[in-house]
Amino acid sequence: MDKLSPALAESRLSEVDFETLIRLGRSPEQKLRMSDLAAQTSLSTSGVTRVVDRLEREGLVKRVACASDRRASYATLTADGLARLEGVIPRHVQDIETWFTGLLTPEQLDTLLGTLRVIRDVVRPCATAGAAEAARATACAPAATVPDQAGARKTIPNQAGPDERLRSKA
Repeated sequence: MDKLSPALAESRLSEVDFETLIRLGRSPEQKLRMSDLAAQTSLSTSGVTRVVDRLEREGLVKRVACASDRRASYATLTADGLARLEGVIPRHVQDIETWFTGLLTPEQLDTLLGTLRVIRDVVRPCATAGAAEAARATACAPAATVPDQAGARKTIPNQAGPDERLRSKA
């Protein structure tokens, strides 16, 4: 993905860092169980632990213990992580539009997205691990909250995922 690398490099994010942050950012309450994050990113549990350790040292994510299961923990996007993500997304989406989706008609884009979902579900069946349960739990939530730098809660409206954003441009 050489066409997308400059935007990530400018934001001091590797591709796996960006994928981790975007998956957390798109999840209800901007958090995922570590095991679900590993499944969604196709990383081993030790691999996702190393990524989260690095992102935690940078202040972009934090680990939170699961209140109902002492064996589990969540990776949670911090205010700084959200700010970094919000800083790179406009350029990332613009690059995707320029180099990929903007080259297609709306019909071609619909066909491509449908085809990619079929392939994803076969090749990476865990790509949406934890998403269905979390979505059901927050189906009526109009917004999410995250802590800001001072520790106060900041409300972030739920946003459409990339598929919906791309469709709205067509």
